[in-house]
Amino acid sequence: MPRPTAAQFAYGSCTVIVSTLAMLLLSRTSSGPGVAVVAVAALALGLLVALTVPQPRTRPVSALRPAAAEEPVRAASRIHAGAGESARGRAA
Repeated sequence: MPRPTAAQFAYGSCTVIVSTLAMLLLSRTSSGPGVAVVAVAALALGLLVALTVPQPRTRPVSALRPAAAEEPVRAASRIHAGAGESARGRAA
């Protein structure tokens, strides 16, 4: 499983805090089991929100390199480029 991002932590934490306060205020519960039910529901909701935050997309490695970099450059063509070679050989 990939590591959670900062956005997932932030959205999940804010959801747990806000939903806990809202459910406690709306239900007006003060008993231990009622508070425990509200806390478990808020944690489940926070986990759901954190898991549905989209992951950042990674680009494929081929997209990071320019097209010219895909062609291998032979070291011998750069070292031995002399006066007898063509203009293309000297440019490399």
